[in-house]
Parts: sequence; C-alpha cells; structure tokens
Amino acid sequence: MLLLFKNLAFTLIVPGTVAIYVPWLIARGLPAASLGHVLASAPLFLLGGTIYLWCVWDFATLGKGTPAPIDPPKRLIVRGLYRFTRNPMYIGVLIAITGWGVLFQAAELGLYALVVGVMFHLFVVLYEEPRLHALFGMDYENYCTRVRRWLPSPPFNPVRESDPAGGADAQPSEAASRSDEGSRRPHRSR
Repeated sequence: MLLLFKNLAFTLIVPGTVAIYVPWLIARGLPAASLGHVLASAPLFLLGGTIYLWCVWDFATLGKGTPAPIDPPKRLIVRGLYRFTRNPMYIGVLIAITGWGVLFQAAELGLYALVVGVMFHLFVVLYEEPRLHALFGMDYENYCTRVRRWLPSPPFNPVRESDPAGGADAQPSEAASRSDEGSRRPHRSR
C-alpha cells in the first residue's frame, strides 16, 4: 500500500506538473480548441498516459520501487516497454505534452515540449545512464547494446540463461554494490 502511495505521489508531483499543470498554464489564455483538435489530441493524451502508467506499474511490480530518484526500483527493468526503448516513461510524457500542442495549436507548447525533451535527454545522459552503469554493470551495458535510448528498436528478449525462471530483471552487480556501499540508490532509465 505504501508503494502505491509513493508512486501516486510522485506521479502527481513530477509528471503531473510537467505534462499537465505547466502545459495548462501555458494554454489557459489561448482560445478554446475546436472539436477537431480535441479529437486529434485525445489519442496522444491516452497514449502518453498509458505509456507512463505501464512503466510505473513495471517499476512497482517488477522493480519494487518508484520512478523517483530517491526511491527507485531495486532491479533493472528490461521488460514491457523497456524491451523497445530505454526511456519509454519520458517518451510517454513527451507524447502527452505533444497532445497539448495539438489541442491548442500553440507554438509555445511546441517550444515547451522541445525544452522538456532536451532536459530529459541531458538528465538521462549525464545522470541516469552513468548511475545505471555503476549499479548494474555488464547487465546494463548489454541492455544498452540491444535497446536504443530513444527510438524504439525491435523487442529484445530479456530471458537470460542464468535465470531458469525466465526472469529479466538484473540485480545490481556485486562490484557496483561494493563500490557504492552505504549510498546505494539504484536508478533506471525511464
């Protein structure tokens, strides 16, 4: 129950702010959207929200954690949408922001989506990826060689021979655990 609350709280605070509240603030003074724009944007909101919620579900059920860097999954998630791209959660948020742009046909929302996308990329490259490599070692390196950072790739089969149950989620490597003793907080690509 606590894990559910933590995932809900993070979702309302961070993605809720980035994908709902800030775009709404940008769009609130704009003219009302036409029915055509509402119909065109609805699939983007639905797809972006579904992608995000699927990733949160995987973090909670497979990784026993949240998307928050202070309470991340305990295992590297390489199933579900993570078989196609290393950052589906960020992609889902960007799709939702794109929905706002389609809804209101506003350049400001397009610029906002671009800025958010650049910020996501910088965070992934400068923080998440080095952290994941340090925590999960070769498991993460192998995953990176099979799955692209942003553009979807053909699905990779996460089943490993060393896991007779067919599991796909790697524990932090022993070397990473030793080198990061005391401050171990595994992070993951979203």
